[in-house]
Amino acid sequence: MTKHLNIVWFKRDLRIYDHRPLISAAQNGAVLPLFVIEPVLWQQPDMSARHWSFVSECLLELREELAKLGQPLIVRVGSVIDILSQFHKTHRIAHLWSHEETGNAWTYKRDLKVKKWCQAHSIFWQESQNNGVIRKLRSRNGWAAQWDAFMAEPITLPPKSLNQISSIEPGIIPTAPDLRLKQDPCPGRQKGGRDIGLQYLESFLNKRGTYYRKDMSSPVTAFTGCSRISPYLAWGVFSMREVAQTTWQRQRNLKIEPQPPSVKFWRSSMVSFTGRLHWHCHFIQKLEDEPRLEFENLHRAYDGLRSTRTNCKKLAAWSNGEIGLPFFDACMRALKATGWMNFRMRAMLMAVASYHLWLDWRKPGEHLARLFTDYEPGIHWPQVQMQSGTTGINSIRIYNPVKQGYDQDAKGVFIRKWLPELRGIPDQFLHEPWKWDQCGSILDKHYPFPIIDYLQAAKHARQKIWAVRKSGNFYEKATQIQDKHGSRKSGIPTRRQKKTEAQQNLPLEG
Repeated sequence: MTKHLNIVWFKRDLRIYDHRPLISAAQNGAVLPLFVIEPVLWQQPDMSARHWSFVSECLLELREELAKLGQPLIVRVGSVIDILSQFHKTHRIAHLWSHEETGNAWTYKRDLKVKKWCQAHSIFWQESQNNGVIRKLRSRNGWAAQWDAFMAEPITLPPKSLNQISSIEPGIIPTAPDLRLKQDPCPGRQKGGRDIGLQYLESFLNKRGTYYRKDMSSPVTAFTGCSRISPYLAWGVFSMREVAQTTWQRQRNLKIEPQPPSVKFWRSSMVSFTGRLHWHCHFIQKLEDEPRLEFENLHRAYDGLRSTRTNCKKLAAWSNGEIGLPFFDACMRALKATGWMNFRMRAMLMAVASYHLWLDWRKPGEHLARLFTDYEPGIHWPQVQMQSGTTGINSIRIYNPVKQGYDQDAKGVFIRKWLPELRGIPDQFLHEPWKWDQCGSILDKHYPFPIIDYLQAAKHARQKIWAVRKSGNFYEKATQIQDKHGSRKSGIPTRRQKKTEAQQNLPLEG
């Protein structure tokens, strides 16, 4: 029996670098690095097989890194409390170490149960801050300065070695079919693991990111022009501190290196990127402070505005990229096939569901959560509500899906890639094929007519949303929400400031 066993519970922090719980545990005795696959979690409506496939690849690399230190990652399937109980019975747990997690409602309730179990068994559970999110935050005042200070702290190196606990089998890392997850083909999904994540970061900061500020808006350029590190941040294969410090170093280098012709573009791109690093944690802080955001309208004046009885036909057409608006459908199909989409188009996907199709945001939000390989609950649910107009403090942005097509894919390159059934449509009618006098040869045969009048639908939605804002004590409550969740950071607009187009593309989603 190993005395004073320290269990490091890995969750959304699949790394050994800048992992303070790991180094703290190693300083206090024998360490058992543990990842628990909880089948009930993976059956939640916001989780999917593509998530697990990415995570399993990260776990394989993490196991190898830990094995080099002397003790490979231990993987178990089941309830985390059951697994901890077994180890406590056989090895006597002295301490449980982990990072704080802002996950979905299921993990939140799970952690409360783990806390109660630890207290009942006199086990010290130490949780460390994982990113810029501050638990039990009393006020947003000074939050940005605290973020900067936290990110500037030294990066924690991994322990030099770990003593192997030879009596414990590492366990098998199962596949998605092993876990009976619903089949979820995603041929263009990014691969998991720290090494490949660092390659994305390095290539973005030094090669691909020159025109990031411009490239991020269109899916034609965003797949290569954006950083694409969001899934690696979501599952913690590197820390936000590592990314922030690497980016700051790049900015310093841009000031002292020989000046290439593109230096002004690089500088502006790095300013935009560092802003999004702040916004990444800013949005997660919202869910940390108010977990009900996953299920309830942030501003309760919007309760009952949309029916919670889902129109299954509309939801299915939206989910499959078959609403008959080519640019929208191309974006949805690209997301299904790759697990990624740039922020502007993510916003459009959600806006079309909430405004044009007038669907309650919960089911579309769950569908998008399953599709995003970089699904981060703390970013996702505040953004879902923001793009559905239910926060009460954000601008109402009803994206015109046809205009977005003309603006972001003027030549139809993206549409033609993802909607091959429109190959017979002439270029000049590609964004609005129903205007072609021979459209009957393709529409309703190979591709649908629009299932809505998108202009009338947007007008109807705008009237309903604004009607709520004119009611009762709407702005009194909105001010309270702003005081609790709004940003105070200089240079990031508050509700009363005019937002520029660049500033409206807020969180880091790639």
